[in-house]
Amino acid sequence: MSLLEAARRDWLELLAVAFGIISVYLSVRQNIWSWPTAIVNVLLYVFVFRAARLYSDMGLQVVYAILSIYGWYEWLYGGRNRTKLRVSRWSPRVAGPLFLLAALGTWQLGRQFAMRTDAALPYLDAGLAMTSLVAQYLMTRKVLENWIIWIAVDVIYVGMYVYKGLKPTAALYSVFLVLAALGYAQWKRSYEADRLAAPGLEPSA
Repeated sequence: MSLLEAARRDWLELLAVAFGIISVYLSVRQNIWSWPTAIVNVLLYVFVFRAARLYSDMGLQVVYAILSIYGWYEWLYGGRNRTKLRVSRWSPRVAGPLFLLAALGTWQLGRQFAMRTDAALPYLDAGLAMTSLVAQYLMTRKVLENWIIWIAVDVIYVGMYVYKGLKPTAALYSVFLVLAALGYAQWKRSYEADRLAAPGLEPSA
């Protein structure tokens, strides 16, 4: 990588970091603007991860962009009678299929990248990518447990990005880790308040 390319990647990474922090903070606050800022964040990271040869993460950003559009719509109209979506809990019948799909996707994606590309850490990268998709889908549906998954994923991501020399991104995921813990606490309070106000609410995912 030339000095010019490295400088460009560093600049894009710092810009992506800024949008990432804003987006997750807004998610913690259940602010609808978390989704448009998330779209900018993930599109910037397409270029950052391409340069770092983290191809699973690069492809993941495109899926995140699609899920962000979906989440934007769902948060506005995904509740009862097309009202604002409220925080819910998941059930085992949802968790099982999601994690089975994540495991199968990890094996297939990691295998393909290991065989066909010069990907760094193909299976770890694929596993984190697939698990992140589960968490992101749950966030689009405002399922409380998305934050627990993000906490686990963020811990591993920090180590991987430090290893790959993406220090600003490692710092970003350290911030994400703190925000995920705050998000869980705040969303849990919101869920409990809604349950007190309307005891008949059922999980939405």
